[in-house]
Amino acid sequence: MTIHYVRSGEGEPLVLIHGIGHHWRAWEPVIPMLAERHDVIALDLPGFGRSPAPEVNRGMPTAVAALGEFFAALGLDRPHVAGNSLGGAVALELAAAGLARSATALSPAGFATPAQVRRALRMLRGMRLGAVVTPAPVLRVFYRTRFGKRFSFSALVTDPSVLSAERALADTLALRGGKGFAAVARHGATYAFAGAPEVPVTVAWAARDRILEPIQAARAREVLPGARHATLDGCGHVPMSDDPAGVAAVILATTGVLRTGSASARPGPRASG
Repeated sequence: MTIHYVRSGEGEPLVLIHGIGHHWRAWEPVIPMLAERHDVIALDLPGFGRSPAPEVNRGMPTAVAALGEFFAALGLDRPHVAGNSLGGAVALELAAAGLARSATALSPAGFATPAQVRRALRMLRGMRLGAVVTPAPVLRVFYRTRFGKRFSFSALVTDPSVLSAERALADTLALRGGKGFAAVARHGATYAFAGAPEVPVTVAWAARDRILEPIQAARAREVLPGARHATLDGCGHVPMSDDPAGVAAVILATTGVLRTGSASARPGPRASG
C-alpha cells in the first residue's frame, strides 16, 4: 500500500500520525522543532490526504498493518510515534503491537463511552458535510475572514486565527477528499483501546477539546496506569496549532531527548499524576 509522507531532520525516526479527515499538514506547526532532534516523518493515513484508500478497510487493524508495512519499507526499526485523535489511537496500537519504541497520544480516540463516540462522530460528519457541499471558491473567500475561520474551525482549535487562509482551505479540502472517512468512522463507532504497551507512553489531553472531551482522560488513566498523563492547557482538539512549542515539548519528553520539566520546555502542557 502506498503511503504519502514528508520527511525532515536527523536523529532517531519519529512518525507523526494525523486524525480522521486530516492530513500530514496537521503537524506543520511542530515539525521544525521536532526535526531539530529527530528524523521526522509526517504521513497521510490510508484513505486520507494523498494516500489512496485500501481496497478493504477493517478499521484499526488495517491502519496498524499498513503502517507496519510502511515502517518496513522505509527501514524504520521501531520508530517513535506520535498521533492526534485517531492518530493517537493508532500510535498507541503500534506501541502495543511492538512496532514503536515510544508513543505520544494527543487527545486520542479509544477512551470514550458509546454516547461520547456518537456525539464526536456527529460533529465530524457535520463538518465533512459542510466541506463537501461548499464550493472551493466560496471557501477560499470565506477563509480570508476571521469569522470564516472561527465558524469552521472553532471545534478543532481554540484560536482559529492562527490558521492561514491557505492552510484552512487545504485542511477543508483534505476533509472533503478523504475517501477513507466513511469506513474509518464506521469502525470507530465501536473501537476502544485495550492494549498494554511496554514502551514509554504519554497521553496528553487538550483541556479545551470539544470533539473528544477532556473527561475521557480519566478513562485513559484507568486503561494506561503506567503512562505519563498530561494536560495541554488552552488547547483544542488539534493542539499542534494552538501550542506548537508545548506539543513539541511533550513529544520530545516521551522520546527521551528532552527531560520532563526541562527549562527549555514551554510551560503550556501541565503534567499530572
